[in-house]
Amino acid sequence: MDVVKFGGLFEEGPKALDRLVDIIGTSDDIIVVSSFPGVAGELAGAARMTETRLDCTETLGTLREKHRRAALAFLPGPGSEGLLADMDGLFDELGELLKGVSLLRDLSKRSLDQIQSFGVRLAAEIVAKALSGRGIPAAVVDAREIIKTDAIFGSAHWLETETRAIARSRLLGLGYRAVVPGSIGSTMDGHTTSLGRGGADLTASILGACLGAGEIQLWTDGEGMLTADPSLVSDAFPIDEISYDEALEMTHFGARAIDPPAFLPAMKAGIPIRILGVDDQDGMGTKVVARSGSGIYPVRGVASIPSVCLLSIEGLGMQGVTGIAGRMFSALARAKVNVILITQASSELSICCAVRPDDAAEGRSALREEFALEIQEGLIGDPSVEDGLSVIAVVGEQMKRRTGIAGRVFSAMGRNGVNVVAIAQGSSELNISIVTRADHRAKALNVIHDAFFLAGIRTVNLFLAGTGLIGKTLLKQIAAQREMLLKQHSTRIRLVGIINSRSMVVDPKGVDLDIWEERLSEGEQAEMVAFVDLIKALNLPSACFCDCTASDVPPSYYEGILASSIAIVTPNKRANSGPMERYLALKTTAREKDVIYGYETTVGAGLPVIGTLHDLVACGDRITRIEAVLSGTISFIFNGLGTGKNFSSLVLEAKAKGYTEPDPRDDLGAIDIARKTLILIREAGLPLDSKDIVIEPILPARLTKAPTVEEFLALLPAMDASMAALSASAASRGKVLRYVAVITPTEAKLSLQEYGPESPFYNLSGTDNLVMFSTARYSANPLVVRGPGAGADVTASGVFADILKTAQSYL
Repeated sequence: MDVVKFGGLFEEGPKALDRLVDIIGTSDDIIVVSSFPGVAGELAGAARMTETRLDCTETLGTLREKHRRAALAFLPGPGSEGLLADMDGLFDELGELLKGVSLLRDLSKRSLDQIQSFGVRLAAEIVAKALSGRGIPAAVVDAREIIKTDAIFGSAHWLETETRAIARSRLLGLGYRAVVPGSIGSTMDGHTTSLGRGGADLTASILGACLGAGEIQLWTDGEGMLTADPSLVSDAFPIDEISYDEALEMTHFGARAIDPPAFLPAMKAGIPIRILGVDDQDGMGTKVVARSGSGIYPVRGVASIPSVCLLSIEGLGMQGVTGIAGRMFSALARAKVNVILITQASSELSICCAVRPDDAAEGRSALREEFALEIQEGLIGDPSVEDGLSVIAVVGEQMKRRTGIAGRVFSAMGRNGVNVVAIAQGSSELNISIVTRADHRAKALNVIHDAFFLAGIRTVNLFLAGTGLIGKTLLKQIAAQREMLLKQHSTRIRLVGIINSRSMVVDPKGVDLDIWEERLSEGEQAEMVAFVDLIKALNLPSACFCDCTASDVPPSYYEGILASSIAIVTPNKRANSGPMERYLALKTTAREKDVIYGYETTVGAGLPVIGTLHDLVACGDRITRIEAVLSGTISFIFNGLGTGKNFSSLVLEAKAKGYTEPDPRDDLGAIDIARKTLILIREAGLPLDSKDIVIEPILPARLTKAPTVEEFLALLPAMDASMAALSASAASRGKVLRYVAVITPTEAKLSLQEYGPESPFYNLSGTDNLVMFSTARYSANPLVVRGPGAGADVTASGVFADILKTAQSYL
């Protein structure tokens, strides 16, 4: 025989009853029910109205109609007449009781317990009659006749010896299904009591323990106990098996499957509890046992208390003085302040504890009174209260004597910018409790959950600015690689937000990569400040802001984004080629917050130019000269001149293929090359700035200063003859034209140069870039990086690679 608690779901009508019939089958299970959703609160509201002599007729009418509809849905046809008559009798009794409260103008806890008992009693009548109507013999057995309690109304404690004897005599060998209203009992002299926290679950646990049930089944509208709160952690999943101790820890710290008091009777009797979802077709759920088996994960779950305050005392007068902690907690106990968590510095200079926000002021007053003398003499400071905090609990028996668990927790939190305010861990090693800011609660739960339960799977929450050629290509590449990334690299990229010049969309659950354009078109009007504010407010773990624009606007937000522990990846050169103060601030903030600031594609598109330069400098090599073709666009144009094509047509072809900047004058005016040159100068640590770069222009100012791009392009054919002549002149000497940046520790110059077959620059083709590093260690034979330096595919690929690096950095 099992004890089955089933309730809170009956608004679904016959569907819920069908499920109950499936669950109990042909067994002799005892059925415990709770009231219909919201009924207990409505009954309490009616009672309080009556106490002040307000008319509660409408409330009672609503309750009567709700139960009448349920009765007719569960038991349609002539068979409902007897049920409706029984229900009318209960409502009449309730009405008389409320009249008494109104006359006396006194709502005692005893009266409130009796009034609220009608919710479960009505539910039990409906379920019993409905089961009988389905051919399953069933009758209500009033819990008040079985479960005996003390007289602490509102939160009564059951009397084990008396209840056990009655339960065995009343519930064994009945020959029909006993339907027991949950949450209620009675004193030894017959007064109705409420069992308080645990409710119907506690009733089931008491009966299971008294009857020696094979199992206590608690059916809910959830999925059993989960590894985390699914409303905060989307990857949470059901726990197959958990020990009583682990379950108590999880529920103490906010897991919602069952209240802690409901565990205790079953735990004492050694009866397993199984928590199941009503839609759970395999009937497995979560089994709570005395000793759980060793699972594949080192922790069992992550839970949290959303709002706490830290109550602290500190001072030099505490060090080495015995009894300070005892006095502190005795004072809090006298003030009836519940302590959730305790931590003390090993220096004995401070003690703090987490308490409920409602208890903080009372707790502080109690400590001021207890330590008044020490405070007056300056030995202990005034007790402090820090609010706006949450507690995160990492729970699992397998953490015992296992190294690295705490390290993984704090590493995951630190990498994601989650600050730890206080820490507590008992000697049992069953629980690591961490106090953090309340606005970091969801992020902390997610990063810890990912660290332990996703088998190394790394999730990047991506926010993309810019849906031009590079942005679109990037999303296309991510979509094409998503399955391979998950299978082979345990990495997934979730697109959470997109913004372009017209609209924006943000969805914490993710934007489907197959319909992102449709989602964006339906989004709200674009506003970068609002977009960035949303990124920060969501505070998602492993977040990455990817700027695929060529605009000055997004870089103005970089520092604030990095300061919020959000990685940045960008091919946009504006930030690192802007004011030196901003460049240094971005590098410093990224280092201090330990987040990726990835800008490999600002120079050389997908080529490893920045990374190579970083490695040379980091290893102590000294840069003596950098010689480079830094524009894939100009490389394409001058390579094409050698084949006989005219200059203006090559510019138009480069623009059509997406090689140029949005404004081709940035390329041909050497503005883009100058930005890249300045980035290399800064990354090399050379003492030069933008004013030190000498630019020999490719085109005359009258072209580059044309009012619009269209007018500029219209003027280009005027350059065809002169450019053809320059190319032919170089060819006559066996050379080719290349527009090259030359950087030394003392100068930087951009100019058109001729190169012969002996030079690496001679054989460039297409959009090739080439960067030649001469250093103290690479002096005789410079280090050369060569490859395509323009095009959406290679640039997007480089951005993609930087995004994947952020996934590794969040481990």
